[in-house]
Amino acid sequence: MRTMLKAATATVIVALALSGCSKSGEGQDALGGKPAVAVELASAAPTTLAQAIDVVGTLEPKYFADVKSEFTAIVTEVYVTQWVHVDKGAPLARLDTRDAEATRRAAAAMALQADVAATRAKRELERAVKLKDHGLVTQQALDDARSASEAAAAAAQAAAAELGVAETRLAKAVIRAPMAGTVALRTVSVGDRVENMGSGEPMFRIVDNRVLDLTVSVPSARSAAIAVGQKLDFTVDAYPGKTFSGRVSHINPAADAASRTVRLMVEVPNQGGELRGGTFVKGRIATGERTGVLQIPRAALLSWDVERGTGEVFVVTGDTAERRTVKTGETTADNVEVVEGLTAGEKVVVRGGFNLRPGDRVLVSAPQGA
Repeated sequence: MRTMLKAATATVIVALALSGCSKSGEGQDALGGKPAVAVELASAAPTTLAQAIDVVGTLEPKYFADVKSEFTAIVTEVYVTQWVHVDKGAPLARLDTRDAEATRRAAAAMALQADVAATRAKRELERAVKLKDHGLVTQQALDDARSASEAAAAAAQAAAAELGVAETRLAKAVIRAPMAGTVALRTVSVGDRVENMGSGEPMFRIVDNRVLDLTVSVPSARSAAIAVGQKLDFTVDAYPGKTFSGRVSHINPAADAASRTVRLMVEVPNQGGELRGGTFVKGRIATGERTGVLQIPRAALLSWDVERGTGEVFVVTGDTAERRTVKTGETTADNVEVVEGLTAGEKVVVRGGFNLRPGDRVLVSAPQGA
């Protein structure tokens, strides 16, 4: 009896031990398993990519004129101030004309004398012709009269030309606007002495702001994509959120050897007058479109070697993450092109990827704000 009791007790102890071992193993498996990582996904989707070149530059008036005096004189009157509009031919200032008027009077007197001498010589020639017809003068006398008449006529023409020069000089004593526009600069006042053209700063600068020129540079490697007539959209700090545009009007046929860039001239209409010369702009030149371009969000890239055009992403198949190397292409504001490594429709991790390891299970969560 005692032997049978001892055997039953041993059986119970072994059963309890085996039960304890089984429960301990199940707990270890539960503690050792890694939970699924919460991530957000995005699909690699084909799209149409607008190709463009980013540029910066400064606007300048296409048409402007620096106004100077053609002779040295004293300013006696100024008719305009800065920043006012003037029409073509409008008077801007007047110079001292006393010397010019004296020169014109002298030239007028000389022209009158030359006309009188030419008239007298012409009458003498007419008389000599009549006398020759009657045999009263020699051929030599007739030739001399003809030469004298021609010389007097030439002298009269020269005197008339001198009078014209004097009158032109007098007219230029009134400085006039060579074009319609705005007086952007005025440097003279009454009493100032101005020098003849070619020396000193201009008296006035007239600017026509209706058309502006924008000079920009593009990498020579991409210059083949540029053509006259292409559109350039740009923004300026003075008008946040507003886009202006112009079109390429000229392309420099030679690239800059130092910077390896090609300069372009873009013509910008400005009929409303909102834009001003000297304004810094940021723009993009549209060069074409490519269809079927596979893109993913930039946030999906775990690493990115821009120079080599390679990066790494996590691709999710089923509920498992796989780390994959991809080849990248052009970029836009928020997306990057994938040239190799992905196919359309594959899912990439855009949030939570830094907590992942290859082979981890994932739990897809809704995007923030959804």
